[in-house]
Amino acid sequence: MKSITIVIPVYNGSSTIFNLVRTVLTELNQLNVEIVLINDGSKDNSEIICHQICQTYSNVRFLNLRKNFGEHNAVMCGLNYATHEYVAIIDDDFQNPPSEITKLLNTALKGDYDVVYSYYTKKKHTFLRNLGSRFNNLVATWLLNKPQNLYLSSFKLIKLDLVREIIKYSGPFPYIDGLILRLTRNIGTVLVDHNERLEGQSNYTISKLASLYFNMFINFSVKPIRFFTIIGIVSFLFAIIISLYITYERLFLNNIPPGWAFTTIQALALHGLEILFLGLIGEYVGKMFLDHNGTPQYSIKQQINIDDRKKT
Repeated sequence: MKSITIVIPVYNGSSTIFNLVRTVLTELNQLNVEIVLINDGSKDNSEIICHQICQTYSNVRFLNLRKNFGEHNAVMCGLNYATHEYVAIIDDDFQNPPSEITKLLNTALKGDYDVVYSYYTKKKHTFLRNLGSRFNNLVATWLLNKPQNLYLSSFKLIKLDLVREIIKYSGPFPYIDGLILRLTRNIGTVLVDHNERLEGQSNYTISKLASLYFNMFINFSVKPIRFFTIIGIVSFLFAIIISLYITYERLFLNNIPPGWAFTTIQALALHGLEILFLGLIGEYVGKMFLDHNGTPQYSIKQQINIDDRKKT
């Protein structure tokens, strides 16, 4: 019998999480299943509901974080406590039907993949969330050398041996897909259903999406720095060409040199690039500072049904 760990980060999911766990266990009753719930500082009564779930099902583990660390940090916490040969990650909002986990597992077994990502014909997210997903995939293709036909879905399945490599990353700003792409290209995909959100609204605000993208930009690639280096070289060459043109104009054509408007626009554009570049360097330095001063990836306040000897 195949064994699988289901990692579910929970944030304000009190209205869906109990039914989600019940459905997962029903749909996967032919497998050896454990579920790891991580309460990521929910503001509702998700913690109480997770306690009730653990009292009902002995194969459900619960990790209660001290505050909201973010989805990827919560998932990293859960991955540290996964013990079965495959690990599926699924959101708590029921937009991914638990029955689709079987598709991920069957694809992994058939192709002997390290990771299997889900993809959708149409995502039932808000316009802002879908736009953010498209932007994320475009940028990841450039920054992380992601295959162009690969959609980085949060609903995925990973082999345990790769999970053990992923959790070696101890920095405070994990990006799960970035870590996966660092470690393997043996990746499969499978088409799955995506449902409308039954209750509530997405917890991904503009600020949270921006924070996720900055983590990807800064923590997992130096290409932004290289990009601005190229801009600097091009700007320098452009300045030389303009200088030569003005010198030629003064010596041979006796025309009036470019006026203040052109000079002002040029100065503002170049200074704007300088400030943007300094801000980018500041982001790199700030992330390094937070990493080196021991900023925790997560902090566990309480754990239930967890045997420390089983920690990966």
